[in-house]
Amino acid sequence: MNASNTEQTSFWRGEFGDEYIDRNAADAEHLSNRLAMWSRIIAPMRGDMPKRILEIGSNVGLNLRALNLLTDAEMVAVEPNGKAREILIRDKVAAPENVIDGVASEFDLADGDVDMAFTCTVMIHIHPDDLLAACKRIHRATSKYVVCIEYFSDKQEMREYRGHSNKLFKCDFGGFWLDNFPDLKLLDYGFEWKRVSGLDNFTWWVFEKK
Repeated sequence: MNASNTEQTSFWRGEFGDEYIDRNAADAEHLSNRLAMWSRIIAPMRGDMPKRILEIGSNVGLNLRALNLLTDAEMVAVEPNGKAREILIRDKVAAPENVIDGVASEFDLADGDVDMAFTCTVMIHIHPDDLLAACKRIHRATSKYVVCIEYFSDKQEMREYRGHSNKLFKCDFGGFWLDNFPDLKLLDYGFEWKRVSGLDNFTWWVFEKK
């Protein structure tokens, strides 16, 4: 793990990561918004739904909670923050053995262990120098689908994040996946407009391994 990756990981394992948990409670409103988004995202998978789903950087599991309501899949969570992992286990979002201490570039799962792997506003917090390594690890973990839900920019840019520099980076993440992984086929993409979705202007892409 290089220096930039270590800096990002320490940031989320510590006090700032704990504060993030408090701001993103798993309440009914947050869950309702995620349900609407995920209904659209998994639509192209109808008829071949994933049976085992991995979220990298799951926090308290808002996305996994929605997917638990929409699918019969087994959920797996990779999360560096200890407080968040305790909540995932306490609330039975995933089985204890499926709640893994790790980060996008380093986590303990066999290649092809899940049918779908995804991030949701996690890649934006990975330093651009570490992004390809993270994507390679995610790509190896899944046998079928990759889903990416992030903030979009048509050029690489760094934005200040709650008073911190070098903690939020935007780019065309969908393009990054396609440019670096030629075995991926785009199934669908969309945009969650904050004004009507209650979410934070997310752009999402659904890829299938050819």
